[in-house]
Amino acid sequence: MSISELAVIGKPVILVPSPYVAENHQYKNAMALVSKDAAVLVKNDESKEKLVPEILNLTADEEKRRMLGNNIKKFAKPNATQSIVDEVFKLIDKR
Repeated sequence: MSISELAVIGKPVILVPSPYVAENHQYKNAMALVSKDAAVLVKNDESKEKLVPEILNLTADEEKRRMLGNNIKKFAKPNATQSIVDEVFKLIDKR
Protein backbone atom coordinates (compact mmCIF):
# COMPACT_ATOMS: atom_id res chain seq x y z
CA MET A 1 0.00 0.00 0.00
CA SER A 2 2.82 2.42 0.79
CA ILE A 3 4.27 2.11 -2.70
CA SER A 4 0.85 2.80 -4.19
CA GLU A 5 0.50 5.96 -2.12
CA LEU A 6 3.99 7.15 -2.96
CA ALA A 7 3.36 6.51 -6.66
CA VAL A 8 0.22 8.64 -6.66
CA ILE A 9 2.10 11.62 -5.25
CA GLY A 10 5.29 10.94 -7.21
CA LYS A 11 7.75 10.80 -4.33
CA PRO A 12 11.27 9.51 -4.95
CA VAL A 13 11.87 6.51 -2.72
CA ILE A 14 14.58 4.32 -1.31
CA LEU A 15 13.11 0.91 -0.60
CA VAL A 16 14.46 -1.51 1.99
CA PRO A 17 12.37 -4.65 1.49
CA SER A 18 11.97 -7.05 4.36
CA PRO A 19 13.51 -10.47 3.65
CA TYR A 20 11.05 -12.06 6.09
CA VAL A 21 7.88 -11.88 4.00
CA ALA A 22 6.21 -14.66 2.05
CA GLU A 23 7.87 -15.50 -1.26
CA ASN A 24 10.12 -12.43 -1.03
CA HIS A 25 7.32 -10.32 -2.55
CA GLN A 26 8.60 -7.00 -1.18
CA TYR A 27 11.91 -7.49 -2.97
CA LYS A 28 10.16 -8.50 -6.20
CA ASN A 29 7.86 -5.47 -6.03
CA ALA A 30 10.81 -3.20 -5.33
CA MET A 31 12.74 -4.60 -8.27
CA ALA A 32 9.80 -3.88 -10.58
CA LEU A 33 10.27 -0.21 -9.70
CA VAL A 34 14.07 -0.26 -9.70
CA SER A 35 14.13 -1.83 -13.17
CA LYS A 36 12.12 1.16 -14.46
CA ASP A 37 14.27 3.79 -12.67
CA ALA A 38 11.36 4.51 -10.34
CA ALA A 39 13.06 3.68 -7.01
CA VAL A 40 16.36 2.96 -5.32
CA LEU A 41 16.84 -0.35 -3.53
CA VAL A 42 18.96 -1.05 -0.48
CA LYS A 43 18.92 -4.66 0.65
CA ASN A 44 18.00 -5.17 4.29
CA ASP A 45 21.29 -6.90 5.12
CA GLU A 46 23.23 -3.98 3.59
CA SER A 47 21.15 -1.20 5.13
CA LYS A 48 23.53 -0.38 7.99
CA GLU A 49 26.30 0.41 5.53
CA LYS A 50 24.40 1.70 2.51
CA LEU A 51 21.16 3.38 3.58
CA VAL A 52 22.56 6.65 4.93
CA PRO A 53 24.94 7.12 1.97
CA GLU A 54 22.02 6.47 -0.43
CA ILE A 55 19.89 9.03 1.41
CA LEU A 56 22.69 11.60 1.24
CA ASN A 57 23.32 10.89 -2.45
CA LEU A 58 19.64 11.21 -3.31
CA THR A 59 19.28 14.36 -1.23
CA ALA A 60 22.14 15.95 -3.16
CA ASP A 61 20.92 14.88 -6.62
CA GLU A 62 17.89 16.93 -7.63
CA GLU A 63 17.80 15.48 -11.14
CA LYS A 64 17.71 11.90 -9.85
CA ARG A 65 14.92 12.79 -7.41
CA ARG A 66 12.95 14.34 -10.26
CA MET A 67 13.51 11.29 -12.49
CA LEU A 68 12.51 8.85 -9.74
CA GLY A 69 9.43 10.91 -8.90
CA ASN A 70 8.32 11.10 -12.53
CA ASN A 71 8.94 7.40 -13.12
CA ILE A 72 7.17 6.16 -9.99
CA LYS A 73 4.11 8.20 -11.01
CA LYS A 74 3.77 5.90 -14.02
CA PHE A 75 2.88 3.11 -11.57
CA ALA A 76 0.11 5.13 -9.93
CA LYS A 77 -3.47 3.94 -10.10
CA PRO A 78 -5.37 6.87 -8.59
CA ASN A 79 -8.75 5.34 -9.48
CA ALA A 80 -7.94 1.85 -8.23
CA THR A 81 -10.80 1.74 -5.74
CA GLN A 82 -13.36 2.60 -8.38
CA SER A 83 -11.87 0.05 -10.77
CA ILE A 84 -12.17 -2.67 -8.13
CA VAL A 85 -15.76 -1.69 -7.36
CA ASP A 86 -16.60 -1.76 -11.08
CA GLU A 87 -15.13 -5.26 -11.42
CA VAL A 88 -17.07 -6.51 -8.39
CA PHE A 89 -20.30 -5.17 -9.87
CA LYS A 90 -19.51 -6.87 -13.19
CA LEU A 91 -19.10 -10.17 -11.33
CA ILE A 92 -22.37 -9.64 -9.47
CA ASP A 93 -24.17 -8.85 -12.73
CA LYS A 94 -22.98 -12.17 -14.23
CA ARG A 95 -24.92 -14.17 -11.62
